[in-house]
Amino acid sequence: MIPACEFRLNKEKTPVGVLDGKAAIVTGSARGIGRATAELLAENGAKVLINDLDGDVAEQAAGEIQGETTVFAGDLTKPGVPDELVKKALDDFGQLDIIVNNAGYTWDGVIHKMSDEQFQAMLDIHTVVPFRVARAAAPFLREQAKKEKEAGQELFRKIVNVSSISGTMGNAGQANYSSAKAGLVGLTKTLAKEWGQFKINVNAVAFGFVETRLTAAKEGAEKIERGGEEIQLGIPEQMRQMASAIIPLGRAATPQEAAGGIFILCTPWANYIHGQVLHVTGGQFGGMTG
Repeated sequence: MIPACEFRLNKEKTPVGVLDGKAAIVTGSARGIGRATAELLAENGAKVLINDLDGDVAEQAAGEIQGETTVFAGDLTKPGVPDELVKKALDDFGQLDIIVNNAGYTWDGVIHKMSDEQFQAMLDIHTVVPFRVARAAAPFLREQAKKEKEAGQELFRKIVNVSSISGTMGNAGQANYSSAKAGLVGLTKTLAKEWGQFKINVNAVAFGFVETRLTAAKEGAEKIERGGEEIQLGIPEQMRQMASAIIPLGRAATPQEAAGGIFILCTPWANYIHGQVLHVTGGQFGGMTG
């Protein structure tokens, strides 16, 4: 039986983090849910690679997070970059125990007005990138697991993919995002079947409404640039106002509350949770419009 981490002590009678000795990659971890996840993992003892497209923002986040961190800046949708990400973690930490595929953004629009580029962009960041990160990590993860098995050891590692209820239930105006997040669920379940033998738990978290720059009121929300295209983030204020009506808990989640769902799946208490999609929605079981 694993005791609660807050009651675990070492010989010096100081608290021991439940993730002490672990190393993690969290993609898109300079802001929002990714940042909150990186902070929570670090607070509990893990060494964490902070990743963002913007190197300055990633460096700032890494400097503010208490614990051992390293930084990787780069566009993960570019071929070869996920391989560089994994190599950075292994070079700096010498190991890899946790991967959280969180990086992403939204580019909403109704389907009859959506371009091929707009649709493909969501598939690239939300489905293709997690696939490439997992593939890049595979040689190390598989080899370590084989060595541990030969030594009679059973050590668990974790992959948590960040999906959405848009991917499990659909959402009007998000054909591209919903398709990509649904694809990520399929990838999660397939990886779980392939990698269970290596004691690599693969699960997904499907979030509902979380307060981030992606769900800010569209009228004053941030804009980002991708491939020369300016993309308006956020959602209409009318949809934001629906939150109290469609979420039984009556409000959106904070990034810290969202990170809790990811963190649970990274701990030893989740060693037998495998191939699952954990809905973290405040009780909401439908898209923003039903």
